[in-house]
Amino acid sequence: MLRVGGLATGMDIEQIINDLMKIERMRVERLEQQKQILEWKQEDYREINNSLRALEDNVFKMKMQSTYLAKTAVSSNENVLTATAGANAMSGTYEVTVHSLASGVHIGSQRELAEERKNDGTIRTLSEQFGISGTVSFTLKGKNREQTFSFDTAGKTIYDVVTEINNADLGIKASYDSSLNRFFLTTEDMGSDAIINVVKDNSSFLSDLNGDGTNTLGLRLQTGTAVTGTDAKIDFGDVKGLKFNSNNFTINGISMTVKATGSSKITVSNDIDGVMESIKSFVELYNSTIDKINKELTEKRHRNYLPLTDEQREQLSDEQERKWEELARSGLLRGDDLLSGVVYKMRREISSKVAGASNPAYDTLTEIGISTRNYYERGRLHVDEERLRTALEDDINAVMELFTKNSHIDSEKGIARRLEEILETYIDAIINKAGTDYTLMGFDNSTLGREILRVNREIKEWEDRLKAIEDRYWAQFAAMERAINQMNQQSLWLAQQFNMV
Repeated sequence: MLRVGGLATGMDIEQIINDLMKIERMRVERLEQQKQILEWKQEDYREINNSLRALEDNVFKMKMQSTYLAKTAVSSNENVLTATAGANAMSGTYEVTVHSLASGVHIGSQRELAEERKNDGTIRTLSEQFGISGTVSFTLKGKNREQTFSFDTAGKTIYDVVTEINNADLGIKASYDSSLNRFFLTTEDMGSDAIINVVKDNSSFLSDLNGDGTNTLGLRLQTGTAVTGTDAKIDFGDVKGLKFNSNNFTINGISMTVKATGSSKITVSNDIDGVMESIKSFVELYNSTIDKINKELTEKRHRNYLPLTDEQREQLSDEQERKWEELARSGLLRGDDLLSGVVYKMRREISSKVAGASNPAYDTLTEIGISTRNYYERGRLHVDEERLRTALEDDINAVMELFTKNSHIDSEKGIARRLEEILETYIDAIINKAGTDYTLMGFDNSTLGREILRVNREIKEWEDRLKAIEDRYWAQFAAMERAINQMNQQSLWLAQQFNMV
């Protein structure tokens, strides 16, 4: 709406109303500042909850026995075989002798075949390439099944032969190497079950009666005689003659890849280094989580630094604005009951004994080398790696029990199980307080979400009210202008009357 004021009075009505509205808008600005603080608190809570979730994921791993039962396997001769050990592998040394490797069947043309392309680059038909006529037909059997193929030599090419064999799902793959002008048949699998058998071949296209390669494609295949792959054959300890249709297999929890014939010793032992790394990673994540929470709990609140209004932002440089906002949003969770609660309970359980442990020598974290030091560190843990390694080497099952023990009695639960329960409780509590990053806009039923919604409604109500106030000011000043204009006209009329006398 175009409004023009001051025609009668000469006053800058627009500026006067703008100044009046600045005062009126202070209420809205306070609400917007309140909303900004609530949103900052919401962001801070959610960031803490993301850290708690990450710790919870790690704690879940720490309560699993598989974390502590990991094994390592070392081969004394990796030229013969390599090995890895599963959690169920028994510690010890195993003698392995490889007598043969598993192999598939690989059959290729024994001579260079005629060129498959013409001088102009087009592909020759079977008739043109091999000088044969009519229809060639053969029955090919693989591991999966057998199938009969027929090709019109006047219209089909060697590549049609390749495609149809490959599409038949026999367990056999065909290929043609144009750089060598040779045809190949290869089984998809290895072992004695892998098979190539030309059951029938009246045209001697793939095979011949003697298997001497006199057939059209020059393959050493005898019609009606199967060619099979070979199994890997090994001795494992005193178990002789084990056979596998692959060079990768598992025996008694030990996975092996055999590479050559020969002998090797496999030594299986507890993966102490791996368990130590898992425990150290847990401690590092625990420390970073409580450090972040303690920072929020102790950070100073600068109450004189409120969120900036749009007008205030215009008066500050980017760096000044950044520093102001940093102070304005600091200390929002100082002394917060939720955060204080989760830190207190985690610290209490971390330092507690696991009652009823099978080995009382290792029923607390301190006894395996994990402890706090200075009070001002507010619960940070430190790892004595030498002491931790000694405990793992001495009784890895006791260390596992310290973290993983399950019981319906709280004092008998392992450290990881206790922490998991605490984290679940407080993660849910913070979600109820501040929602999550995935909360749908308009559907945030958390405490802070509802409070932000309330402030938004108040802002909307005040915006409507301010519009009405501004309209009233304009109406009042317009009335004043009209009254003064009338007075000016009356004064002019009187002046005219006096001049006429």
